[in-house]
Amino acid sequence: MITTEHNEKRLCATIFGEFTLADFREFEDAVNYRLEFKGQVNLLLDLTEMIQYTIDMVWEEIKFGRAHPYAFKKIAVLTGSGWIGSLAWLSNMFADAEIKVFHDLHQAEEWLAA
Repeated sequence: MITTEHNEKRLCATIFGEFTLADFREFEDAVNYRLEFKGQVNLLLDLTEMIQYTIDMVWEEIKFGRAHPYAFKKIAVLTGSGWIGSLAWLSNMFADAEIKVFHDLHQAEEWLAA
């Protein structure tokens, strides 16, 4: 399951449980909306409650990243897991964004706001 929250400065997406293709499509819609009306996106991606992800979601993320290489300005990945941090590093190959992994929400928000 995914929830998204918008404000003037950023888009926040929080994943709960399994990150599925349907969730990613909802995320794509939120990003595309922001791109159309606000331009480049600062993203806070909260993966602290994510348990797993589906392969079709990963494939869609790769396609989306290649189609929108300049969509994101900064991506703060909030996680408590080391392997998810590795995925954030891997995603950097497909996006021209500054990506940083955080374990503290306040630090992630400060970095995005700077």
